Amino acid sequence: MAIGTELSTIQRWGDKSAAISASINRWIELLCAALLAVLVIDIWIGIFGRYVFELPVTWAEELARYLMIWTALLAVSCGVARREHVAVTALLHRFPIGIRRWFEVAIDLLAFAFFAFLFYFGIGMAQQGASQYATIFDMTMAIPFASVSVSSMLVCLQLVLMGLRDFTVAGLPADFAENE
Repeated sequence: MAIGTELSTIQRWGDKSAAISASINRWIELLCAALLAVLVIDIWIGIFGRYVFELPVTWAEELARYLMIWTALLAVSCGVARREHVAVTALLHRFPIGIRRWFEVAIDLLAFAFFAFLFYFGIGMAQQGASQYATIFDMTMAIPFASVSVSSMLVCLQLVLMGLRDFTVAGLPADFAENE
């Protein structure tokens, strides 16, 4: 196999992983936007109920809490997909690009291990939540608790996809807005 063909195959893997990541991220961003819209409506219902109609809407605060948890945790995968997650880069950018890439791989591996840990224990937490009930709603806490494992799984997936992309595209940042 010729070297040019091998590089193009590697490049295709990187391009494909970036496209899959962008597609997943687009759907998660839409879901987050929808959850935020429902959250805003819910909070306004609570405000109008309490201060305008002087009838407290008891379910509004609890629904807002669950919507905010789901939205915030799902948004973590969006930050990872765009490589906008929290990181200290002051020292990292002082290294040559070859060394920097290996530091970034190590950071991604640590992040993957952390979120895989959260995924694993989040499943157990959601299973335990199946026997607990929400204060106001007639639902188990498995749905709110599942946000930890679902979001952690998405972060792990995005870390793998963006790691493939970054490693096959000469360590460039994941700016897939150009790929859309």
